[in-house]
Amino acid sequence: MATATSSPAHTNWRDEWFEFEDATYLNVAGNAPMPKASLKAAQGAIEWKKFPQRVPDEAYFDVPDRIRASIAQLIGARAEEIALTTGASTGMASVAYGLSWKPGDEVITAQGEFPLQYTTWRPMEKREGITLKIVAPSDRFISADDLIGALSPKTKLVSVSMVRFDDGSMIEAARLAAACHAQGTLLLLDASQCCGATPMNVTELGADFIVCAGYKWLLSPYGTGFFWAKSEHIANMRPGPFYWTAAEGASHFASMVMPNPKMAAGARRWDSAETASYFNLSAMAVSLELVLRIKPETVEAHNRALMELMFERLPKDRCVPASPLDPARRGPYACFAARTAEKTAALYEKLRANNVFVSLREGNLRISPHLFNTERDIDKLIAVVTA
Repeated sequence: MATATSSPAHTNWRDEWFEFEDATYLNVAGNAPMPKASLKAAQGAIEWKKFPQRVPDEAYFDVPDRIRASIAQLIGARAEEIALTTGASTGMASVAYGLSWKPGDEVITAQGEFPLQYTTWRPMEKREGITLKIVAPSDRFISADDLIGALSPKTKLVSVSMVRFDDGSMIEAARLAAACHAQGTLLLLDASQCCGATPMNVTELGADFIVCAGYKWLLSPYGTGFFWAKSEHIANMRPGPFYWTAAEGASHFASMVMPNPKMAAGARRWDSAETASYFNLSAMAVSLELVLRIKPETVEAHNRALMELMFERLPKDRCVPASPLDPARRGPYACFAARTAEKTAALYEKLRANNVFVSLREGNLRISPHLFNTERDIDKLIAVVTA
């Protein structure tokens, strides 16, 4: 059985999840299973809706604020810098609409990036007259050097994934941030594929903005996420419509008329509407508490051991690594492929037929375990691949 790093207070993290029937689930990068405690919290929120007389007025703000505090602790930020969103795209849109643009401004992203990079920035070319520059890797995987080499005096923002969805490669964010800031360029990181499973500190990363989906490594429901903005940028972002609970005095339900609302301080102005979405956020609050108890370092060490084992056992005549072999250059998962795209797709279907669940992304098989996985799950994966 794989050895996982764990805290002295809790060594059997597997107990936090339900059984997976007869499935081998290796797809946390696609959709993480909800922990037992989170499901219980969601069920409690449903009971609140069933009996709304039980809901105290304070609960409309307490649950979101608990989440802000947990995210701030997780990434080394301040709670007032955190907006609660429905996913990474909401935070991206906040940056797109919040920054002041002029024709000719340049946004840099990487070739083959996750679609939200293009669905965010392509429309801004027509709306604001900006230019989206797409950078190809000079080697197999995109690197900080590739992006740094593409910087120009017109580059206002670099917007990339911290960990790639298609190959698991991790960008050297701190070095990229330093190069950006040296010429006045901002850096936005999509941390959806690592936050919660890779140690993160916003000061050390040097990013200006971070967006993140919650349903992967944060173990939260679909339709959750966060947006972090460095404090110095918040006050300088362009004003726009905001959800009413971000107005000063909104918590005083007995006096709700505010013809000239003033935004409360901090990032909550970018909260998604209906911030007190208890069905999702009650579960997210508990999931984040578990993530903090586990610690991202624990998941990182556990997954690295399993991915090293996978690469060691893959049949070299049939499969090739599709992620960096150096663990320091990878996120919390890894990818491989068969010798042809057709064989990779067939292998994906074969794995599913044998109840081994992974992702097929851009011609690669993405294997993304968590603490509920052991060496036995890698054994099952390899057994199907080699059969």
